[in-house]
This record gives sequence, C-alpha cells and structure tokens, in this order.
Amino acid sequence: MSVAARETHGFQAEVQKLLHLMIHSLYSNREIFLRELISNASDAADRLRFEALANPALLEPDPELKVRVEYDPAAKTVSVVDNGIGMTREEVIRQLGTIARSGTGEFISQLSGEQKKDANLIGQFGVGFYSAFIVADRVVVETRRAGAPAAEAVHWESDGQGEYSVETIERAERGTRVTLHLREDAAEFADEFRLRTLIRKYSDHIAFPVVMTTTAEEGEAKEEAANEAKALWTRPRTEITDDEYREFYRHVSHDFQEPLTWSHNKVEGKREYTSLLYVPARAPWDLWNRSGSRGLKLYVKRVFIMDDAEQFLPLYLRFVRGVVDSGDLSLNVSRELLQQDAVVESMKSALTKRVLDMLEKLAKDDPAKYATFWKEFGRVLKEGPAEDHANREKIAGLLRFSTTHNDSPLPDQSLADYIGRRQGEKKVIWYLTADSFNAAKSSPHLEVFRQRGIEVLLLTDTIDEWLIGHLGEFDGHEFRDVKRGELELDAAEEGKAGQPKPDAGEHAPLIERLKAQLGKQVQDVRPTNRLSESAACLVLGEHEMGAQMRKLMQATGQAVPEVQPILEINPSHPLLVRLGAEADDARFADLAQLLFDQASIAEGGQLPDPGAFVQRLNRVLLG
Repeated sequence: MSVAARETHGFQAEVQKLLHLMIHSLYSNREIFLRELISNASDAADRLRFEALANPALLEPDPELKVRVEYDPAAKTVSVVDNGIGMTREEVIRQLGTIARSGTGEFISQLSGEQKKDANLIGQFGVGFYSAFIVADRVVVETRRAGAPAAEAVHWESDGQGEYSVETIERAERGTRVTLHLREDAAEFADEFRLRTLIRKYSDHIAFPVVMTTTAEEGEAKEEAANEAKALWTRPRTEITDDEYREFYRHVSHDFQEPLTWSHNKVEGKREYTSLLYVPARAPWDLWNRSGSRGLKLYVKRVFIMDDAEQFLPLYLRFVRGVVDSGDLSLNVSRELLQQDAVVESMKSALTKRVLDMLEKLAKDDPAKYATFWKEFGRVLKEGPAEDHANREKIAGLLRFSTTHNDSPLPDQSLADYIGRRQGEKKVIWYLTADSFNAAKSSPHLEVFRQRGIEVLLLTDTIDEWLIGHLGEFDGHEFRDVKRGELELDAAEEGKAGQPKPDAGEHAPLIERLKAQLGKQVQDVRPTNRLSESAACLVLGEHEMGAQMRKLMQATGQAVPEVQPILEINPSHPLLVRLGAEADDARFADLAQLLFDQASIAEGGQLPDPGAFVQRLNRVLLG
C-alpha cells in the first residue's frame, strides 16, 4: 500500500445532507440496508455480463457471477461482496463521493461508434449505497475494475461524518466488497439466521445467487444460495407471492411505497417475450419532465441491456415501471433502429393495451385505488388521446371528471357514468371549461342546464379543452361546449322548466343600443333563454378558440388570435329592464360596460382596466 496514493476528500454538501436523512429519518426500517447493497451488487454483475458480450475475457478467471454475504459477530461486521464490474479509483471518487452518481454517463462516454448506441444502460451504484450508514458507523469499500491489474484496486473508507479516504491497494479478485462496521444498536445484523431471513424477504428475486457460507455436518464450510437466484419474471405466476411482487417493484423502481397494481404476462407464439408491469402509487418528482429518463428495464434472453427502454410504452404512460424480457431482439440493435423495429412496435402496441387493461381492471375492482391513481397520474393520462389515436376510446373510458351530477370537486365520474344518466334523444356530452371548480360550478352558463336536469362536465385542467378537441366523441356521443354557439337542447328538454326563448324583434332597440355602446368589444349582442338568474353571459363563436386553449398556447410562446365574444342577455332580468328604460346616455354607457365586465369576470377573465371598472361602479352606486 502506497502512502502517496492515500487521499482524503470531503463529501459534497448534498451527500452530507443525504447521510443525515438516511441515518435519522429516511428509512423507517433499518433492515432495508441489506436490500439496497445486494441490489447494487446485482447491478454490478449485470453490467459486467453486458460488457463481457464484447469482451468475454473480463469474466475470467471467475465466470460464475454471484453476490456473497459475510458476517463476523465478534468484530460486529457485515460484508456484501460481488464479482461484478468493480470500480477504478476515479469511479470510486465520483460515484461514492457524489450523490446518486451511477457511472452510466461515464461508461457511455468511453464507448464509441455502434457500441455507444448499444449502451443506453446499465446498472446503478447510487443513493442506495448510503443506506449502509443507517446501521454502520464506519463503511469500507474495496474494489477492482474488471480487466484492471491487481495493483490498481481501491480502498475507500468513511464514518459518514463529512469526509472519506481513498487509497490504492492490491486486490486479487475483481468486483467490490462493502464492509459495514455495525453500530452497537445494530449488532443484531451480524447473525446468520437474521441475514438469511432478510435475503429471502428482500432479495429472493435477484437473478444471481446470493450465497452465504455455512458449516456442513462433516465440519467443512461450504457456500450455498440463500435466495431463489432466478429472475422473478421468469418464474410461473402461481409460484410468486404478492409480497415477492411488491419487493421486486421496490428493486426496479427504488420507490418505498407499494405499487397500486401490477401485471405479469408471458407471450408465446410469433412474438415471445415476458413483461412485468407496475403502476406506482405516487408520481415521481420528474413526472412532468417529458424528456427525462423513463421506460422499462430491458432484458434480452435474461441479459440486462437497458435501464430506461422508452420505446416499449408511449409517453403518456411514462409513469409505468417494470421489466420486459424478449428473445426476439438483436443485442446489437442501436437505440435509433430500436424505435423503428417492427418487433418493437408490435411489442409496444401489446404492452400499451396491457397497461390500459390493467388500469381498466383497477377502476372496476378497486375504485378507491383508482382514485389514488387518478389524483397522481390523471393529467398525464389526458395526454393519451392526442398521442395514441388507436387507443383513444379506451383511454377516454379511463378518464374521470367533476360534473354537476354531484357538484363535487373530486373528479370521480366517468364518461360511461355520464352517458348512463343521460336523458333525451340527442347524443351529446355537455361540458364547461373554467380556471377552477368554484368558477365552473357558479358559471351562469349552467343555469338552464340545472333547471332542466341536464348534466354537464366541469373541466378545470389547462389541458382539458385540448383533450376534448382530440377526443371529438365518445361511444357515439358528441362533445358540446355549453359556452359555444347557439344553445340547442333536445326538443323534449325545451318543454321543461325554464325561460321561453325571447323574441329578438321585441328587444331590438335595447340590443342595437348595446351593440353601439360596446362596439368592437363584442362580435354580437343577442337575447337568450340560457339564463334565469344572471343578467348576461359571454358566448364564443362555434369555431373560436376557448380560453383554456388560448392560455395553453400563450404559455408555450405561441401567438393567439384576438377573440370577440358574443354577449347574450336575459331581457327579463331587472338590470336589463332598467337598462332598456335608461334615458341618460352617460348612465347607460356605465351600465352597459358594467354588464359586459361582470360577464367577463363570471367567465374567469381579467379586466383590461380594473381602475376604470372601480370608478364606473362607484358612479353607478352613488347615482
């Protein structure tokens, strides 16, 4: 060991914070540390197996990949040892001194040509490593990169208090040994039975043997696997418990909550592959980063290929986690070719339908869990009809909305629910868009619908108008905006309670006077029977862009055309009666503008000159 090769470094500030969280609050169950370290060791073995496809010599002289767990009750230590890829000195400093560095980027940057395309990969030695400090007051890592000389091995050591040391050592074996010097209150983990129980509980699904040394009856020590050592997705579903499925989800997702549901499926015939797909219970922090890492873990004949294979599910299902293992894909296929491959497209179509079927089953069998899913991922699913025309109807059936049926802000009504309650002959789904639920619920446009018992969807997400535009219809029912164009209800509905349609000729003088006063602020002024309590409302032309769509386009920096609304008035309202009898032109001007302003406010619009509105209102109140 060379003294000159020994260095002391400080952890990044983020790592110090993470260590504090790890030790004091992040993990409620301390035994999780073993799962995390074994998972990292498994990733290291996966990564070596991938590199060995191009360079088989890396596996020599120890071709049997495995993870070994050792313990020493007297010294109060637990060690997790793997014969995987290992690390160089530079990789140790970067990956163990910096938060959540997997080494993937560095690995790819060293590749070139077609090789580089093949490796959008692989294995992670990240945050999970720091869980060792939950039970240990000192952690020692000894590692040697596969293919590197024995004299270039590395010793890393830290007490987790802010610094770590790195030095060069001799190590005959490739791979990594992580040794935990246990705290006094964690000495229980230096026990064979305790460790075997934890391995079976948390790591039975690992695709490599997790071995421990035991003493045979003859007194000889021998190694035996403490886990199933068979990739979980390759086992028959009847042999896998729900707890094993949940634990495997934690392994592939690094999420400590249980999944809402999962689907394990093996396809045989023209296309042969196995998939194990999970729907999480909570959204990841980067869910809205459409260019972020996402996708399934890809294996080809149980050889790990890619960590985030995004080609197998559309973008609107980016929250799904899991594994796909195929025997039909070429290991040399580049990422670009993979997106165009007919086999991949066929698998993508089938996996997409499987996820949608899984969500449909969840909605039917467990509405409470589906409500949790919708709260976390509903807005992402709304991107689906625009991206996936083939499954538009299926996605529409999974959507949930607030409606006037129960006036609840909780979006728990499906389109099928709406259609099941629909009355009359007209196959229409009425909807109203607004900035908030309260604004939608109190909209004057709903007055005639409430009087006549017609249900309306209340849409308050910015994406909703865009969504409806791509849906067009559902189950033969056309979507109609209650704020757009002339109101056309069923003939059967016309006879129900409500105002009769006013005669435009009877009120022509008032209408012409309002048009002249409001000028270019409005496209037209016309009487309506859609109002019973309100004096006026604003209506869009049949083909005008709605407020939500305008805001969506403006947020992306796009220019939007000016819109002149139609002012519809309730001639029987006392305010309109007074307005019609007003002889003073100045007071008429103030009242007409206030009528238009209050209709704009009811729509959730912003007044261009609030100060002038206040002055105008004061004049009317004082007059």
